[in-house]
Amino acid sequence: MTSVNGDETGGFGRQVTADTVRIERVLPGPRERIWRYLTEPELRRKWLAAGAFELSPSGDVELVFRNSELTANDDPPPARFADAGGEVRLVGVITVCAPTEVLAYTWGAGDDASEVRFDLVDEGSKVRLTVTHTRLANRDMRVMVSAGWHTHLDLLVAVLEERAPDGFWRRFATLERAYEDRLPRA
Repeated sequence: MTSVNGDETGGFGRQVTADTVRIERVLPGPRERIWRYLTEPELRRKWLAAGAFELSPSGDVELVFRNSELTANDDPPPARFADAGGEVRLVGVITVCAPTEVLAYTWGAGDDASEVRFDLVDEGSKVRLTVTHTRLANRDMRVMVSAGWHTHLDLLVAVLEERAPDGFWRRFATLERAYEDRLPRA
């Protein structure tokens, strides 16, 4: 089981600007392997969401979340996410695609869409994955997104290390409380 303080998984994300959070993990490489887990639907569904990506600038993104199916022996989703226990779809558009180096896309559509960026950098035989999520409208959104990325990245680490992860919703609820205490209030 991963610890609440994040020691086993690479630590907590942090708010880097008023509307941006960033979280990093050092993962077993090579970069091509991590790129596949970011871009190939069957691999991505094991830790985040399925769905097709058109891997070119302005290409379509579809994420098909089934968070309640990601782990075994889990708690039900928190009450405010009860509608997220089943399938949830999100669309976006690729903004940057440099294979094995950078992938960025809008998180949603329209004027209120945020953006997520994945940067991959070699560190010896490992890869530093940096996830930066921008245009987060308010503190509640930054807390939720931070806990969400932390939880999903914990799953990615477990998948890559071929070990059983903690329950998704149980981990998310714990981390959401921790980020509520950690992120700046102003």
